[in-house]
Amino acid sequence: MSNANFAIPKAYNEPVKAYLPGSPEREALKKELDRQASIQVEIPIIIGGKEYHTGNKGKCVMPHDFNHVLAEYNIAGEEELKLAADAAMAAKEEWANMPWEHRASIFLKAADLLTGPWRAKMNAATMLGQSKTAFQAEIDSACELADFLRFNVAFAEQIYKQQPENSHGVWNRTEYRPLDGFVMAISPFNFTSIGGNLCTAPAIMGNTVIWKPAQTAALSNYYFMQLMKEAGLPDGVINFVPCRGSDVSKYLLSDPRMAGFHFTGSTAVFSGVWSLVGENIAKYHSYPRLVGETGGKDFIFAHPTAQVEPLVAAMVRGAFEFQGQKCSAASRAYIPASIWPQVKEGLLNETAKLKMGDPRDFTNFMCAVIDKASFTKISEYIDYANASEDAEVLCGGYDGSKGYFVKPTVILAKKPDFKTMVEEIFGPVLTVYVYEDEKLEETLKICDTASPYGLTGAIFAQDRNAIVMMEKALSNTAGNFYINDKPTGAVVGQQPFGGARASGTNDKAGSMLNLYRWISPRTIKESFVPSTDIAYPFMCEE
Repeated sequence: MSNANFAIPKAYNEPVKAYLPGSPEREALKKELDRQASIQVEIPIIIGGKEYHTGNKGKCVMPHDFNHVLAEYNIAGEEELKLAADAAMAAKEEWANMPWEHRASIFLKAADLLTGPWRAKMNAATMLGQSKTAFQAEIDSACELADFLRFNVAFAEQIYKQQPENSHGVWNRTEYRPLDGFVMAISPFNFTSIGGNLCTAPAIMGNTVIWKPAQTAALSNYYFMQLMKEAGLPDGVINFVPCRGSDVSKYLLSDPRMAGFHFTGSTAVFSGVWSLVGENIAKYHSYPRLVGETGGKDFIFAHPTAQVEPLVAAMVRGAFEFQGQKCSAASRAYIPASIWPQVKEGLLNETAKLKMGDPRDFTNFMCAVIDKASFTKISEYIDYANASEDAEVLCGGYDGSKGYFVKPTVILAKKPDFKTMVEEIFGPVLTVYVYEDEKLEETLKICDTASPYGLTGAIFAQDRNAIVMMEKALSNTAGNFYINDKPTGAVVGQQPFGGARASGTNDKAGSMLNLYRWISPRTIKESFVPSTDIAYPFMCEE
């Protein structure tokens, strides 16, 4: 075995391709979109590198054309989930003992495959299956996912280099072991990159993983599993099990060998998992690490000195890109009365220009929300606002005749605690509350306390003293805080992502902080010349 101290290639953020007319990436993507739209894929369960077909299947449809079936996925049950746990444990020792440079090379190769020959395939699957535009798919399933792979390898290297101080005659070392058991990862539909990160971040640190993808993102997630296989990931390191959440709770979360849980999804689900783990705490071989990024009620708060044009742009992009289905999407806005007329005019004018439809039409800014349940939930909020005397729907609506289309909707709330100002909607609905300029500090307190969440938020102001004051007043409202920018678009390595309060454990995906959760350090002290003394000097007689 080599004794060299290898240096990992420097991590970098993958450049975002523009997909301009006539560009080779646009031509390749359109060709791949046509190909994927013309076939139907059967997605297997993958355990220990083997494919399993249960015959119990669900469907992946285009949200913008819900009669078009892209794929059918096999649903894992009790037998498959227990088999996955056994497979993860069986692969653990060899994976943990693989020399670091070889383990790292798998994920670095995966990043290059992703941004090279797999780019169009991953983006097309994300566009069709999750109804994302070309740009939204590019920044997600190509760039951010590659960034996670490259930066997490670099972060791991930095962790491994951290060693304790030594004293005379003593050599102190720290080794960073994987957790003592398997890691369970449950990922959401909205970002292909999150699915890839939730399963690979623990694996990079030497853990083996059971991955439950969101059923509505099963196609792009399955392709990522195939990509990892091509990159050389050994069988059993990541086990792919589309299944019901209730079965995960029943057969895996209570397994004594579960050592970690990596999650992005709803606050309610994560709270339920935390309770379940607490109920089973005496069973586990070690205390499970629980890492979760959950809900949000993300805000934009404008000061009277805010510039109107960039504020409007941030509101439109922050609220309506990817149909507001980002954990970080702007869902509420606090606008001072002095600039509201100009903001309202600009907001409604710009929103009216947004085109919505099939992602294969590259002129569309928005597509469909993910499924019928989401469509129904969002439309009920819009109906509630339309019927209420405490709100006015300035624009928006919905149409579910062919796809799950919710139009970009702006609600003007007459009260700061109106339902759509405080509850998570997860759709293209922005609620605005207009405050009197002299009530700035009072309204900042309302913003801080109106929601149980603490994920993202943005402030807009030109007055530097105001920025200082607002930043301090809102210090606990957001784990990712933006000044004169929209509250979305965190970049791996630049703005590590995560929030506290009801928004999760704030373990910051895209940073070393997250990777620390997947290791169990062992400190080793070696004495070169061991002492033979038993008595201590202070024991000598006077």
